[in-house]
Amino acid sequence: MPQGKIIKALSGFYYVLDNSELIQCRGRGVFRKNKVTPLVGDEVIYQAENHKEGYILDVLERKNELVRPPISNVDQAILVFSAVEPAFSTLLLDRFLVLIEANDIKPVICISKMDLIPNDALRLEILQFARDYETMGYEVLLTSTATKNGIESLTPLLDNKISVFAGQSGVGKSSLLNALMPELELKTSVISSHLGRGKHTTRHVELIPAGDGLVADTPGFSSLDFTEIEAEELTYCFPEMKELSQDCKFRGCTHVSEPKCAVKDAVQKGSIPKYRYEHYLSFLAEIKDRKPRY
Repeated sequence: MPQGKIIKALSGFYYVLDNSELIQCRGRGVFRKNKVTPLVGDEVIYQAENHKEGYILDVLERKNELVRPPISNVDQAILVFSAVEPAFSTLLLDRFLVLIEANDIKPVICISKMDLIPNDALRLEILQFARDYETMGYEVLLTSTATKNGIESLTPLLDNKISVFAGQSGVGKSSLLNALMPELELKTSVISSHLGRGKHTTRHVELIPAGDGLVADTPGFSSLDFTEIEAEELTYCFPEMKELSQDCKFRGCTHVSEPKCAVKDAVQKGSIPKYRYEHYLSFLAEIKDRKPRY
């Protein structure tokens, strides 16, 4: 039976790419019965009634999946955060990073709108944040779609991968994709000066060919919760803490009140930024205060 990848899901139809051929498919009724929902990114077995239409028979095993946006088998996430308009937020960035790390997806941090920074003091602050995250092991790109700076560094990262573009509304995800692939002509929105955020202009998830890879422009969202992450797993979503945890005196150290904690020692010495540790403590408390799942 033929096999392909779902690159778009819209109005009950799944568009399956098999080599260069696109087949419009419906899901089998058994999917609903078994509570299986095909996702964009899924590798599927399908049956074609003709060269353009068919039915999805089976969804192959996924290596990962995201709930918001609904997409599977993602190799990397390009997390787009603007330097200004809206203001750069390490707290929100860390929420995204934890979710991405928990799903075994490689994150790439892209700070957009560098050309709009109004003064040297703020520029130095943004550059320091970039250095902090690079020290933690993350790849950080500084970009401007207006000047095209940094765009050339992003292009080769997309080859042979499924990449998801995500970030707060209004940070310029669609503008960045338009700069990479002008033929897309994705709709962009201006920032509301009253609300300080952009309108949601991306309505559905779709994988778009980009060089030798596929990218998804996903709806922006401003909050993330940690419903699928347990308290003891949180350390592993902070790479710099994960690496140091083996040097803690106690196995399973939560880095809160335990003595001889390598993570707390690193925070005191400044090798882990204080704001990063404070975010960890905040997320840990949030997870512990979460209502138990039944």
